[in-house]
Amino acid sequence: MKKVYYLSTCDTCKRILKELTLPDSYELQDIKKESLTKEQLNEMHDLAGSYEALFSKRARLYKERDLKNKDLKEEDFRDLIMEHYTFLKRPVIINNDKIFIGNSSKTIMAAKESIHE
Repeated sequence: MKKVYYLSTCDTCKRILKELTLPDSYELQDIKKESLTKEQLNEMHDLAGSYEALFSKRARLYKERDLKNKDLKEEDFRDLIMEHYTFLKRPVIINNDKIFIGNSSKTIMAAKESIHE
């Protein structure tokens, strides 16, 4: 599978998508317009190794709900991501059996190398 989960209203996601110059074989999914399914989240989990790795602690709701002071478990991370799209660290780039999560320059460089190898 070659897929990118992103947010079309996010300037960082837009910049990264331009920078990656994805081949036509990649499917794009705007997670605000097309919600994640449990199956999609489970596929990401299988590649990432944990739900926490997919979870954004920068989300406004994370701060508003004071989640940093709660002892969150894997199921909590999963449930929160399913509850609201902003809890997914973005973008998530899947290139067959490799997953790249988030927008750090190191992650994006690795994704770019993987896509264009």
